[in-house]
Amino acid sequence: MPETVQEKKKVIFSAIQPSGTITLGNYLGALRNWVKLQDDYNCIFAVADLHAITVRQDPKSFRQNILNAYALFLACGIDPEKSPFFIQSHVHTHAELAWILNCYTQFGELSRMTQFKDKSQKHADNVNAGLFTYPSLMAADILLYQADVVPVGVDQKQHLELTRNIAERFNGIYGNTFKIPEPYISQVGAKIMSLQDPAKKMSKSDENSNSWVAILDKPDVIMKKFKRAVTDSEAVVKVGEGKDGINNLIGIMSAVTGKTADEIAIEFEGKGYGDFKTAVGEAVVEEVRPIQERFNDYINNKDYLVEQYHKSAEFALKLSQRTLSKVMKKIGYVIP
Repeated sequence: MPETVQEKKKVIFSAIQPSGTITLGNYLGALRNWVKLQDDYNCIFAVADLHAITVRQDPKSFRQNILNAYALFLACGIDPEKSPFFIQSHVHTHAELAWILNCYTQFGELSRMTQFKDKSQKHADNVNAGLFTYPSLMAADILLYQADVVPVGVDQKQHLELTRNIAERFNGIYGNTFKIPEPYISQVGAKIMSLQDPAKKMSKSDENSNSWVAILDKPDVIMKKFKRAVTDSEAVVKVGEGKDGINNLIGIMSAVTGKTADEIAIEFEGKGYGDFKTAVGEAVVEEVRPIQERFNDYINNKDYLVEQYHKSAEFALKLSQRTLSKVMKKIGYVIP
């Protein structure tokens, strides 16, 4: 792991929650891109366990989900020797800066966040303050490391825009303190849709388990889910209006194989949807097979996991403390 972040490369920060289940959408839209970014950027990654408690968690399952997520991200190709990869709650500066940024974030801004409205409806019995101020913690995550770029899904663009607003507001009051981060949005596989309702994003919260594929699903389960995927009555494998199901499957096939939509259309010209869905399922099975093998190796080597997340947390704390101290000094705190 580098002792200092190299100045010549831009800094990327990204974190993902330890939900216990990483979907194909999570992998193609975020995790796989993280791996590719490590060569061109100074990457800093985290398991966002602080964010996860806006929804009630079973302690035993939560603890295991954090470790599973850490092992799975390593299995997907995150290299902690190259890119610091830590567990968010192990670096106390995140919670500290989040409180400060709460005081520079307007109530009206937070109330307009689409994700807050959606989650408030889904968890009407637990609309807590953390759920409301979640974007301020996300802003702290990013701004602590003076990130230049942040990989975001389409549904997170609103949160990044708020992060930029908070940073600009703080800079306007106290002078140049935070870098203003830019979004990084992958053009391929950025948004994988539900296999059963392709108008919606693929999500493990969907009650219909056939609508999403988990990275750790067994091959026969993956095949069944793709064979049951919703299509249309045209029976022509090509991108088109009103063909959301096939458009989604073509997008998945393209993301997994690297083939363009036109190449896929030519390959399956004259073939039915059954053949195409089988081919997509087989391509996905081959994509996740080595990941599953590496995951099993990592999750059974806890000493290695502990060593890596401890080293990364030490590095992240040292780096993020610089920003936090700068912020506190500008506000007027007495620095210990």
